[in-house]
Amino acid sequence: MITAKAANKFGLGLATQGNTARDGARPPYLGFGLGLRAQHYSEILDGDPAIDWFEVISENYMVPGGKPLHMLDRIRARYPVVMHGVSMSIASTAPIDRGYLKALRQLADRVEPRWISDHLCWTGVHGRNLHDLLPIPYTREALDHVIARVQAVQDALGRALVLENVSTYVQFACSEMTEWEFLSELTRRSGCWLLFDVNNVYVSAFNHGYDPHRFIEGIPKDRVVQFHIAGHSHMETHIIDTHDHPVCPEVWALYEAAVRRFGPVSTMIERDDNIPPLAELVEEINTARDIAARALHGIGQSLPDRGPRR
Repeated sequence: MITAKAANKFGLGLATQGNTARDGARPPYLGFGLGLRAQHYSEILDGDPAIDWFEVISENYMVPGGKPLHMLDRIRARYPVVMHGVSMSIASTAPIDRGYLKALRQLADRVEPRWISDHLCWTGVHGRNLHDLLPIPYTREALDHVIARVQAVQDALGRALVLENVSTYVQFACSEMTEWEFLSELTRRSGCWLLFDVNNVYVSAFNHGYDPHRFIEGIPKDRVVQFHIAGHSHMETHIIDTHDHPVCPEVWALYEAAVRRFGPVSTMIERDDNIPPLAELVEEINTARDIAARALHGIGQSLPDRGPRR
């Protein structure tokens, strides 16, 4: 099965239940969720863990049948689900993969996700998927190119797309703007929403030597619909986005700052390797709940009622 780690971290029209239509409606607030992993299928279905929703890696379920899809059908009958892809390659210069988009939409029609997300990146060349999320230059030319592709993908999927900032390890000397300026203009002009990965901001800020709070302050308050929180591997001179450790204190602190900036946003814990028992991940979810409640209290707000699961 494909995992977000393997990728290493790139609407509109007819809407089904839980989808965002082209009218620009903001996706619903879901509360505090977890990335769905096969190790936890049985425990989720046999109990009632304190998890509000699940995010699934789209490519793991873009198949005609099998046990994973059967388990997803059972879980999505009880919990809200969002779909998160790693292979759209939205920033590629290769032609858009229409077969991929058709399979993605078929899965969405079956699962009825609250939204579909992927990464702001490219993932391969000459027809080969490198299973990595590769950085792009932040230029006006690249921005126009990505906007056109986002709009084409949104038309094909019949819904607004949600795009995530990725962790990066190199930068382009030709960039004409910051990553947050690029994302801000992208969401304004294309109508897509943003998945703000707090850990990725921390990783990239360390690797490139900028203040992560500048990233937070540079993103429009009203365009972020999801947070990712995860662990990483600190190599002293650089950080690798591995999703194989608990969330560190510095990322929790950055998450608190993000909540103060963006308000209540659906929040999810990612874990792709060294996967612990479900109870340990629920503890991290509860930590996120506590931090979000504290941050919102500090700005005179409270956690909203997320409503019924279905």
